[in-house]
Amino acid sequence: MRCVADIPLRIVLVGKDIDLRVVSLIVRAREIADEVVFLDLGSNDTTVELAEEVGCKTLHFTSTFDAVHLAKFLHESPLEEAKTTLAIHITTAWKLQDISLSINRARELWDLHLSHHAEPSGDENEEALVLSELDLRHLVMTKSGMEALASLSIDGTTEDLDERLRVRVVRGSVNVNINQRESLATASRFAQLFYWMLESKHPLLLFGIPGVVLFILGYRLSGNIVGALEEINSTSIGVTLATIAMTLIGLFSIMVALILYIMGKQVEQVQSQYDWPSRT
Repeated sequence: MRCVADIPLRIVLVGKDIDLRVVSLIVRAREIADEVVFLDLGSNDTTVELAEEVGCKTLHFTSTFDAVHLAKFLHESPLEEAKTTLAIHITTAWKLQDISLSINRARELWDLHLSHHAEPSGDENEEALVLSELDLRHLVMTKSGMEALASLSIDGTTEDLDERLRVRVVRGSVNVNINQRESLATASRFAQLFYWMLESKHPLLLFGIPGVVLFILGYRLSGNIVGALEEINSTSIGVTLATIAMTLIGLFSIMVALILYIMGKQVEQVQSQYDWPSRT
């Protein structure tokens, strides 16, 4: 027996292989919605694990991904019923700033609001579109809208829905540039990699980068440090030893980073063989 609708707004993030973005997406969505759920389409990386680490509910979707199958899956899922559900398809072209436009649609009085990707066509009849064939961008559903869409056939169109429902199907337009804060994880590919390394405490970040910096500085300083001083005394020897120590510490840090990285891969392999949990 499912609970009554007591969640005003639920955001369902739908995607796969987005481990560099999933944490920032969930955090941003939680600032807006009352509940955030990640719907995995079959990720082969650590997307699901990272989502679960930040306490996000995760569901696995194995059916054909379209609006009708998505509505059926969510309607039959063990999730509590929500007053409004906003499903967002996270693709490589989707930007974090696009969530504001989707939220605006969720706050409007639509029982079903479907935005899809399509090539521009001046004679396109939106009322005759088969909903299951649309390349979904985002889908807003009220409780009644979800039930109607879930009961729709695969070949169903908006004309087959209850005429009392407020339905709108639109073609996604070009992204609008909005002046707002953007997450570090979406600033650039390098920033996404840096954010992931920082979040996961990656050894190549904790030891490798400082090691490389110390090694390069120590190597360049130690090359001419003795010749730059007029005489060899306790001060020059101390400075020379300090630069040599800097070089050795940097080299040692690089070795530690590589060893920890290799050991981590070996541990993950052993855990996968014996079906151990990879994270605590």
